[in-house]
Amino acid sequence: MESQSDLPTTPSTRHKCSACYKQYKKKEHLVEHMKCSFHSVHQPRCGVCKKHCKSFESLREHLSGPLPKAKCSMIFSEQGCYLCLKLLDSPSSLDEHKKICRLPAPVPLGTVDMSYTESQSGVSDLNDDNLIRRGPEAVAIDCEMVGGGDDGSLDLCARVCLIDEDENLLFHTYVQPQIPVTNYRYEVTGLTEEHLRNSMPLKEVQDKILQILYNGESVGRVRVVGGKARLLVGHSLEHDLDCLRMSYPDHLLRDTANYRPLMKTNLVSHSLKYLTQTYLGYEIQSGTHDPYEDCVSVMRLYKRMRNLKHQESIEVSFATRCTEYFPDVFGSGKTKELEMMTPDELYQVSRSNYKCWCLDQGQNTDTN
Repeated sequence: MESQSDLPTTPSTRHKCSACYKQYKKKEHLVEHMKCSFHSVHQPRCGVCKKHCKSFESLREHLSGPLPKAKCSMIFSEQGCYLCLKLLDSPSSLDEHKKICRLPAPVPLGTVDMSYTESQSGVSDLNDDNLIRRGPEAVAIDCEMVGGGDDGSLDLCARVCLIDEDENLLFHTYVQPQIPVTNYRYEVTGLTEEHLRNSMPLKEVQDKILQILYNGESVGRVRVVGGKARLLVGHSLEHDLDCLRMSYPDHLLRDTANYRPLMKTNLVSHSLKYLTQTYLGYEIQSGTHDPYEDCVSVMRLYKRMRNLKHQESIEVSFATRCTEYFPDVFGSGKTKELEMMTPDELYQVSRSNYKCWCLDQGQNTDTN
């Protein structure tokens, strides 16, 4: 069978992208499309027609939006899960799947009175065997902020919570603000002056958190390869770390606010409240914000994304041969060579512009 590149070019010839199915009159236009689309096996994909989408939101629009793809929408309405967007084999399989896909809401901690000497702290062990078997261990963090400054708009960390992958509480404490609090934001935080009266100094909070995250690994190794250090999961992590006056290596951060498959089609972040309702099936933050509840939700989102199975459809010999000569194939300037490739070959050498969280899992078999 002749490939598309072997066929004679006529006015009616169309060059179709193998990932998103867009069609172009000229091959160079398809090549330009592939340069900026970053298609890969890691993108969300329709279970019916196999079309690749930039995000789960665009996939949701494809399946059930205002103008869905008719055939895909019909099949998905009978056999598809509206939370994880998986397509099941039958309606009966879908019913069983929904029982485990829709998760129960976690029980919030509430705002208990607690001095910093009573702060809860625990560090679970992670040996080298577990690291190889499961991949890097993850810890979720959430902070609650009160207001400082004349108008109360300056965010000050007043409460912090960390949990492990099994939703066990690793660390929870109230934090002593560095400057006077002018707005406790009670409607959101549930905190009062009394909660922070005997709270933990920020320096001690930082030390406790770093002890948990570094997991006995040296600072130099953490910054380069991570080693036994834990991944830090959160929503708008940069803001939380800024308020804690801390830093952590970018390659160990997993932020649900900035993870491309979970963002809006225009690459704007969704709220954690929206993501939890849409992908996990329960509500949070209906009253005061609870840090444990938010930690559990963000960890569940991370694990759901991490445990996605992406089938490698790359023909290894061809992809290896191309990347051996042109490590960045589309940035190599080899336009003529690219135009000689078939649409399938262009897709095979295309790469994501983000790191998929499925690459964190190692041999982890957890399916939550």
